[in-house]
Amino acid sequence: MRFRLLFLLAVLALPLAAQDPGNIAVDVNVVNISVTVTDQDGRFIVDLDQDDFIINEDGKRVQIRYFTKSTEEEKKPPILVGFLVDLSNTARLYYKTYRDSIGDLAYLMVPEGGDNQGFLLGYHTEVDTLVDYTKDPYDIASRMEKLKHGGGSSLLGAVHQACSDKLLSSPYKGVDEPRKIIVIVGDGHDNASKVSIDQAVQSCQQQQVTIYAVSTEAWGFQESQEKNLHILARETGGLVVQPMQKVHKDINGYLSKPQDAGNYQYEVGTGLYARAQLEALYRGILDVAGQVKSQYIIGYTPATPFTDSKYRKISVNVNLGEAPVDVHARTGYYPPILE
Repeated sequence: MRFRLLFLLAVLALPLAAQDPGNIAVDVNVVNISVTVTDQDGRFIVDLDQDDFIINEDGKRVQIRYFTKSTEEEKKPPILVGFLVDLSNTARLYYKTYRDSIGDLAYLMVPEGGDNQGFLLGYHTEVDTLVDYTKDPYDIASRMEKLKHGGGSSLLGAVHQACSDKLLSSPYKGVDEPRKIIVIVGDGHDNASKVSIDQAVQSCQQQQVTIYAVSTEAWGFQESQEKNLHILARETGGLVVQPMQKVHKDINGYLSKPQDAGNYQYEVGTGLYARAQLEALYRGILDVAGQVKSQYIIGYTPATPFTDSKYRKISVNVNLGEAPVDVHARTGYYPPILE
């Protein structure tokens, strides 16, 4: 009887041991990809299945092991999101326009009561941590509305710092790795960073970070370095929205007198234009949030285990016959460091 009792106690104890986090085996040899699919008009395609996707690594097709549909939000891993806001001198020109809108990003990306976490960095000549990790969007939104500007711009340095510090995987969690996102609010110019665009992209690819950007380039102007935003987004599977471009196209009489501000800028003089600005900003912000919410989460085991640090190229295709679609996914990665 005593032996049978001890045996029964041992059997009952097994599920408890299995629930001990220290005894759970985590599959870390997994590559996770967040994919958004849109049609030619930019509308999200959210009803695809695993068999609709074809993924190749270094030119060889891989087998999908994990798949979460776009609509299965409750099954997706939580999000770690860094907001990077331009605090350089040039940002003064558009800050008043954006001030009351960019805080909405925090509420959309870090909804109250959820598991998502966010932080806020401001970049000028240096990079400042304005709000550390928090689950409260108010902390981020309220700080966004009280920014001070001055100095140069170290956009690429901010991206590198966010990836190598705030979004560093230590250790890498494999299939349980959270989604990592950076949202940039700025025009893409950089004159103070100590890292190159290639190094910034590599930092993102090493930590599996996706970059989205809300370009602050105003109508009628074109910042040559805005291409930095497009490179970062393209290589990481993100998107650049340009809410201020062509915002005036449907507004009659949007221009008033020219002003001599060194380059003969035009002064916008109607309330209709101001309203159009706010509507365009809100649509742009919703587009960024929609890109994230509409993601498919796909995981596969690479043919070559994570035993080296060489870059690996990824291609993601959707098999929908002749239907034209746009696929947003990162173009490659560097194997994570396993501890």
